[in-house]
Amino acid sequence: MRASYLLLAFTLFCTSGATAQTVAIHLNQIGFYPTAPKIAVIAPSTSNTLFFVLDLTKGDTVFQGNLSAARPNSLSGKSSQIADFSSLQEDGKYQLYLADGTHSSSFVIAADVHRDLAQSVLKSYYFQRMSTALPATYAGAWARPFGHPDDKVLVHPSAASATRPAGYEISAPGGWYDAGDYNKYVVNSGITTSTLLSLYEDFPQYSQKLKTNIPESQNQLPDLLDEILWNLRWMLNMQDPNDGGVYHKLTNPSFDPMRIMPHEATKPRYVVKKTTTAALNLAAVAAQAARVLRPFQNQLPGLADSCLQVARKAWNWSIQNPNVLYQQNELNKSFDPDVVTGAYDDRSAADEWLWAATELFISTGEQQYQSRIEFKQALRVPTWNQVATLAALALARNAKVMPAKGRKSSKLAIQKLQKLADSLLMGLDQRPYHTVMGKSASDFVWGSSAVAANQAVVLLQAYRLNKKATYLQGALHNLDYLLGRNATGYCFVTGFGHKYPRHIHHRLSEADGVDEPVPGLLSGGPNPGKQDKCPGYPSDAPDECFIDDACSYASNEIAINWNAPMVYLAVAVEALAEQGAFKSKK
Repeated sequence: MRASYLLLAFTLFCTSGATAQTVAIHLNQIGFYPTAPKIAVIAPSTSNTLFFVLDLTKGDTVFQGNLSAARPNSLSGKSSQIADFSSLQEDGKYQLYLADGTHSSSFVIAADVHRDLAQSVLKSYYFQRMSTALPATYAGAWARPFGHPDDKVLVHPSAASATRPAGYEISAPGGWYDAGDYNKYVVNSGITTSTLLSLYEDFPQYSQKLKTNIPESQNQLPDLLDEILWNLRWMLNMQDPNDGGVYHKLTNPSFDPMRIMPHEATKPRYVVKKTTTAALNLAAVAAQAARVLRPFQNQLPGLADSCLQVARKAWNWSIQNPNVLYQQNELNKSFDPDVVTGAYDDRSAADEWLWAATELFISTGEQQYQSRIEFKQALRVPTWNQVATLAALALARNAKVMPAKGRKSSKLAIQKLQKLADSLLMGLDQRPYHTVMGKSASDFVWGSSAVAANQAVVLLQAYRLNKKATYLQGALHNLDYLLGRNATGYCFVTGFGHKYPRHIHHRLSEADGVDEPVPGLLSGGPNPGKQDKCPGYPSDAPDECFIDDACSYASNEIAINWNAPMVYLAVAVEALAEQGAFKSKK
């Protein structure tokens, strides 16, 4: 084949300059594992029937294939064609071409193709740390001074108690900036921290050797756990030790301007209203952390026990306060100052009850928690305010060590996860980008990139349960979606691929004077809601409604709960690749 198509490859290679670059070929802009599926999408569909893959090192065409028939896209009214080159398995650097000269960006095939990505998306949490300086040794161009000590935080009148009246000062340093703003929210930290803890539970060997060049990299803990601890310790400090209640958030009354660095942002900070959802989030995370951290008693003496104690106290407070929800507009009618930062207001705590009960039961084996584990509805892809699936994932991963009285719950959880995973894969072969993501317009919500990543987390857990290759392949297809095989043509992770968001809605990236955004951050992705009313969206189609502009908090913000499933996905596929999960015969 190389000889047959050498002339074509040479012609295309020599005539295709920067002006010929096109976004018509959409593919994972980083690359592929040698024996894993390899798919590119031509959109819109063309009259081309063949495609070719060029080895950029040798200058030879090493693969020829037939494009699929056009696949309609009901979301945009356009159509696409699929280029499948999965049988190309040699390591190298490549480019995909059409006969008319249209070509993709370069990509690689390698056994550890997503290792740098895995390190970077985890390292992004270091860049989000508060209450510390980030020296150039670890932060490079994104070094910055100390900001937000959070050691003199005021109790907001909505959170006042006899022992901690309004204006009382508490210390709650550390944690991560939640998103593009400089505040911290317990309910969003809940799913974030749990997802990262779950990654360690599921892939401990790979996680133990994953290094991200952070100040703690030389200690006796894995970098993943060191990073988790930065946020976990803050979460523990959000509990009032006098009654076990948990403050909903630590925040300014209003958002800071976009172009201000942490050390310049000195507005008064408050802890605001204790809520049932915050308490149950902390109960779940602290109970899970107690399990994960217990083997590290020498490095972290007493911390696992403290976590379990905090979890119990948060649960007990919730028993006494079973449905205290956060309603910011109502709160502002009664208390000053008004608080207008992210509300994270949940309409129901039922799923938080299930999640917290599950984590506490797994960690203690106690009947008082097991009796509250009941799955009343079908599972959904998890989000910060839909956490029932986190309970099912916890039961599934711990099924083999579950006490007898919990095995029925584990079996039911596994069945429901299987059903959810199967529903995600349904119709995959007909979708215009051959991804699990995009089954319907409902996938494209605020933080749609996290929808894709969390779908992949569910599929990876299904694969771990029964080793069915289609689940693993589905997760890889969504990874490809996030890295460029989507209708926008963007790789949604900053710093990766040839086309990634450079103007994210992120105060640190806007104010630091560095042209490049902080790397390793997952942009929110297409969102036809356009809540920001930012001008310039190129399309109203659900899968195309994205703009790389800092004004677009609806499509181009970042958030810790969006990055967490991206970390899980990138690290998990690298771990599975190392275990040989992608090995197959040609």
